[in-house]
Amino acid sequence: MAGSPLLDDLRAALGDEAVLTDPDLLRLHRRDEADLCAAGTPLVVVRPRDTAQVVAVVRAAARHGVPVVPQGARTGLAGAANAVDGAVVVSTVAMTAIREIDPVARIAVVQPGVVNATLARAVREQGLYYPPDPGSWESSTIGGNVSTNAGGMCCVKYGVTTEYVLGLEVVLASGEVLRTGRRTAKGVAGYDLTRLFVGAEGTLGVITEVTVALRPAPEESLTMVAVFGSTGGAGTAVAGIAARGLTPSLLELLDRTHLRAIEAYRPMGLRTDAQALLLAAADTGPRAADDLARIAEVCAAAGAHEVYAATDAVEAAALLQARRLAHPAMEKFAVDTYPDGNGGLIIDDVAVPRGALATLLDGVARIATECGVPIGVVGHAGDGNLHPNIVVDRADPASLERGRRAFDEIIRLGLELGGTCTGEHGVGLLKRDWLAREIGPVGVRVHQAIKAALDPAGLFNPGKVF
Repeated sequence: MAGSPLLDDLRAALGDEAVLTDPDLLRLHRRDEADLCAAGTPLVVVRPRDTAQVVAVVRAAARHGVPVVPQGARTGLAGAANAVDGAVVVSTVAMTAIREIDPVARIAVVQPGVVNATLARAVREQGLYYPPDPGSWESSTIGGNVSTNAGGMCCVKYGVTTEYVLGLEVVLASGEVLRTGRRTAKGVAGYDLTRLFVGAEGTLGVITEVTVALRPAPEESLTMVAVFGSTGGAGTAVAGIAARGLTPSLLELLDRTHLRAIEAYRPMGLRTDAQALLLAAADTGPRAADDLARIAEVCAAAGAHEVYAATDAVEAAALLQARRLAHPAMEKFAVDTYPDGNGGLIIDDVAVPRGALATLLDGVARIATECGVPIGVVGHAGDGNLHPNIVVDRADPASLERGRRAFDEIIRLGLELGGTCTGEHGVGLLKRDWLAREIGPVGVRVHQAIKAALDPAGLFNPGKVF
């Protein structure tokens, strides 16, 4: 390996310190956080610091016919960042510059390795707000968020990542640098190439710079919790909230499995006797209290046993933190469920129209019983976007088969209800077959034509999406 021509080219372009071949580091960069997805061992991991270095990496890989797999913080949950054997992994962790924050234009220009929470805090200091906030916001990067079109807990009011991406700088398979989009508040010149790359999961190019839209910082939100005796009742409440024309800034669901897992992981007095909990917030200034009261009325009418408001900002932050702990808590729950630490999670990510949420929730409960696997449900209820967490024993082929069957049945139900196979995690390796079913043969051909036009050798993140 030391005498590899490709490695020699990479070291000449980036320097020895940015070209990593240590076996332990290569293993670390094999995969993202999606369980039970195939992953290969890369030939090398590179950590470029700027666009010119990414260009050099892409051109060197092309000369030697070696695949290129872009990676951010590897917090993804669909296997989109998983390496393939012999690939060059382009890690953006060293591209962490916030190049500009413009409070007049209300934009920020950042490199892809900037952590979501870091950007949010930086713009908040200037009275601005970057709304997208995936659960992993303390570690996930803007480049990864853009590549998967990440969502988060505020999407019910503020929308997903793509609605805040104004422009991109992308290194194409040819090594050319493409700039898309604009800095202006309006602009309709040409095809919307920016949105083509948002959500493309690194299959069309390597993102090296992102221009995002910002909003004025909202007032402090008010938060409430509604406790339900069934998950279906919570789903009915969500539909009622939408029907009343209410727009909470957050509307999240946690089922009993998640409440118990979170309480075991970090005790905070959660109602573990509840079948489901809805966490709602409103941040509309003087109207917040009225909006929250109306949301409470809808929850009570849908059968909530108890509705209570956070008494102060500290309690509200604790409730939000409980929601953010859902994933690590369920990981520990899975490990504790099966002997010898073999428990794992298959995480679904299905979204349906809000009016179908109760039906989906009831269906997940039925599927868990029919397939004989524990399933905990958490999700962005206000968007109709749920994450059923299917708990399996990695060491038991029968358990894995039941888990995969449950995974497929949940997606099948979601599509039957007019939904989509992925609301925010992306397609990656997990959902390739389901994407084909969702978009149909014409949609697949269009995807393939775009891929062939931009990456004719098929070297960018091969095997992902379709």
